[in-house]
Amino acid sequence: MSDPFDVIFRDEHLIAVSKPPGMPVENDPSQTPSLFDAVRYRLAGQQVICDRGRFLGVVHRIDQPVAGLVLFARSAEALRRLHRLFRERAVDKRYWAVVEGDLPQESGTLEHHLSNDRRTNRATAHQLPGSDRKRARLDYVVAGRSRRYTLVEIRLHTGRHHQIRAQLAAAGAPIKGDLKYGARRSNPGGGIYLFARALRFTHPMTGRPLELIAEPPPDVLWDLFPRPAAPCSFGNDDRN
Repeated sequence: MSDPFDVIFRDEHLIAVSKPPGMPVENDPSQTPSLFDAVRYRLAGQQVICDRGRFLGVVHRIDQPVAGLVLFARSAEALRRLHRLFRERAVDKRYWAVVEGDLPQESGTLEHHLSNDRRTNRATAHQLPGSDRKRARLDYVVAGRSRRYTLVEIRLHTGRHHQIRAQLAAAGAPIKGDLKYGARRSNPGGGIYLFARALRFTHPMTGRPLELIAEPPPDVLWDLFPRPAAPCSFGNDDRN
């Protein structure tokens, strides 16, 4: 059986793969097969149960209905250093989203304060801060348009729960298929049109610049839009 993911980069310290929509990054109570187990199986070349001594660490997560780049560490030291890079916002994270309607400007910054309802697993974007709210900031560039949809490239400055989904919905442009945040209808399979497109950072073990770019899977809607060869420029690279 073929792997449910594509390997984007692999060395002795890291492995980056492109996750399909609908697959959780880690094991969860639903018992849906996880990306973590699939990658560990691939690295072992045999049944997972025989591979318990081989290290694999989750560096970051993307939501289950989201597809795209996910990074794993292959040693405890690489995991520790990568966590520090993410914590210090030294990783440039780019996403593509197909949204319903349009955004008011060709490019801009969205700033909100997000609260989370654990009961519904939903974030709400507020204009004003509050004791239970976390500041959320992203930049966006409109990268393409069709009659009904807009392709947006996003650069995250913060990494809040459901941040992109909540902020785009608050701006009047919910992600296609994202019923939780106001989309008109769901997509077959339950995925949404949000794709973790690129990661740029300094390799934690070699010190070399590393840029990882994944391509969305063949799809009628993704294929409506020309795909830029490289991530868009957002000008000032300040991620504070």
